[in-house]
Amino acid sequence: MKKRTAGALLGGVAIGAGLGVLFAPKSGKETRADLKAKMDELVNKAKEMDLDDVREYVVTKTEEIENALKDLDKEKVLKIAKDKAKEIQKSAKDLVSYVKDKGEPVLEEAADAVRQKVIDATKAVLAKLEKTN
Repeated sequence: MKKRTAGALLGGVAIGAGLGVLFAPKSGKETRADLKAKMDELVNKAKEMDLDDVREYVVTKTEEIENALKDLDKEKVLKIAKDKAKEIQKSAKDLVSYVKDKGEPVLEEAADAVRQKVIDATKAVLAKLEKTN
């Protein structure tokens, strides 16, 4: 039971360190370099331990976290968000065009209001992401 507790503790430390470094106010490149250094440090400490299962758990989890964080850097998230915002705005524009083509003025006004809200919401989300980047 002690081995499992130690492994869970080290895994928790790795996750906390990874998230802390990821959201630090540094560039993506600096953040990833810091995170890589912390992960390497944890792996090296785990390799020095006598407990095989703890060492294996920590090494495996650290590699999993490192790989997952590579996909979660702020620059990549911002690009994905921008692409998604364009898709959402296009869908709202298509909705307005469809309603307009059907000649329904009541629906056209409501659809246009939805389109404008979509634009405002996507701009707000992107501005917030860009501010944290």
